[in-house]
Amino acid sequence: MKKFITVLVIIIVLAILVFAAGPFYVLNEGEQAVITRFGAIVATNREAGLRLKMPVVDNVVKYSKKIITWDGMAQRIPTQENQFIWVDATARWKIVDPLKFYESVTTMEAAYSRLDDIIDSSVRTVISDNPLAEAVRNSNVINEIQRAVTQGQGEEESSMREISGVAFTQINYDTINKGRLILSDEIYKRAATITPQFGIELTDIIIRQIRYSDDLTESVYNRMIKERNQVAEFYRSYGQGQKQEWLGKLDNEQRAILSRAYETAEEIKGKADATATRIYADAYEADPEFFEFWRSIESYRKILPQFRKTLTTDMEYFKYLYSQVGD
Repeated sequence: MKKFITVLVIIIVLAILVFAAGPFYVLNEGEQAVITRFGAIVATNREAGLRLKMPVVDNVVKYSKKIITWDGMAQRIPTQENQFIWVDATARWKIVDPLKFYESVTTMEAAYSRLDDIIDSSVRTVISDNPLAEAVRNSNVINEIQRAVTQGQGEEESSMREISGVAFTQINYDTINKGRLILSDEIYKRAATITPQFGIELTDIIIRQIRYSDDLTESVYNRMIKERNQVAEFYRSYGQGQKQEWLGKLDNEQRAILSRAYETAEEIKGKADATATRIYADAYEADPEFFEFWRSIESYRKILPQFRKTLTTDMEYFKYLYSQVGD
């Protein structure tokens, strides 16, 4: 009886020790685990629930099954034209093979370090192989908008060119063949071929922000200023052309008005002279002697004040000075 009690006590103590050592572990939703025994992987579990393990000797390493965000540091990268830009990318990833993940990187810190190397290298390779415009723009909408404006003002622009004599410079932006979204997809495809060896699956990679480096920013601003100045100079030239055109029209109109006025005045003067001549003729026919006397007197009144001295009046011209009949 005593032996039985002793064995029972031993069994109970062992059971307590086993339970105290923790023969079970719990996987929550969104978790997965790798079980190692003396450093060797013995099992993996990806389903939630209560699981059994060997107490003391088994170690449970848990990882998340959820999608995890990766945020890298902005990189200063040269484009195809050797113009430097700052590229800030972000990605989403998840652990799809905990066994490979444990064997290759083991910890989350090491996984982030590997992702830094893989994604940063992919970003640098793709950006360096493409022009600057492909990275900073995503479509050709700006060219389509500009063409629409140009089409709407076609006749006016043609008139401007003829009047001002200055060719309006169309601002032509580079045509985009890929754009930022396609470059992001290329970066993703390049990186996604490497990550499976670490048990990692990339969900996507997105270029979150691109900004010009300081030297390139100044160059872009100078180009924008040059373009705006070019457009402003064109409109100033166009305005001067319009001004000269209107001044020319005004001068021509003034000349035309003066010409018509002169023509009318001359016509009126001609009619007046004809009328006066007719009146003079009628008066002469009515009394020729009086008409001759009146003409002489009018002549004296105009001419004599201009003489400084008169040496003689013994002339036919002065016959009415001494006699009203001219004798």
